[in-house]
Amino acid sequence: MSLDGKIALITGGSRGIGRAICLQLAKEGVKVLVNYAGNEEAAHKVVEEIVSFGGEAAAIKADVSQAKEAHMLVGETLNKFGSIHILVNNAGITRDNLLMRMKDEQWHEVLSTNLTGVYNCTKAAVKPMMKQRFGCVINITSVVGQVGNAGQANYAAAKAGVIGFTKSLAKELASRNIRVNGVSPGYIVTDMTDTLSEQLKEQIAKEIPLQRLGLAEDVAYLVSFLASDKAAYITGQVFNVDGGMVM
Repeated sequence: MSLDGKIALITGGSRGIGRAICLQLAKEGVKVLVNYAGNEEAAHKVVEEIVSFGGEAAAIKADVSQAKEAHMLVGETLNKFGSIHILVNNAGITRDNLLMRMKDEQWHEVLSTNLTGVYNCTKAAVKPMMKQRFGCVINITSVVGQVGNAGQANYAAAKAGVIGFTKSLAKELASRNIRVNGVSPGYIVTDMTDTLSEQLKEQIAKEIPLQRLGLAEDVAYLVSFLASDKAAYITGQVFNVDGGMVM
């Protein structure tokens, strides 16, 4: 899909959806920078797996909620591979609690990583993209940002913010041939959903038209398409990957 030789930075790329995106893009010939915040072992395992099938990758530690570290992350991508064509803002955390029990730090931590982190990385990556007059930004948001979820006011607010950010940036950057799109996963089998009981997973699956939870690969396939030249006329859109849950 015209991805061979492109260079991508994926934040939060060591596990779950981020890991699947790294592997899928690498299989398409993309050189991948795997960002991680804390799990160095997992990040290097992703790099090793990519190298094992002939791909090229490197792992870089950075806290995207910090502007200096986000700029360092993009700078290291440029130093390593000479350019950046694709940015996938995937890094995210949860600090679930009912509003009346939510601590201020739980609110600020989620907003800082899930929303400000997208701002920090995009602002840093867009500069070299503008110079080369080409780029693709893909923001991983969530269906929770569209429909809300009890106990996740912080997460829902952040993900809704990412949707608005995506559409605004798409309008700002279209004239520079930089496309900005969003992908909203529903219930996907990851470390986050592993904490749910089997009974709850079964209940959730019954309420999804396709009758199952999604796989990280389901998200990665769409990201791969949106990053490719086959999506050259698509920008400012947010696509749900949710088995029809919120249609």
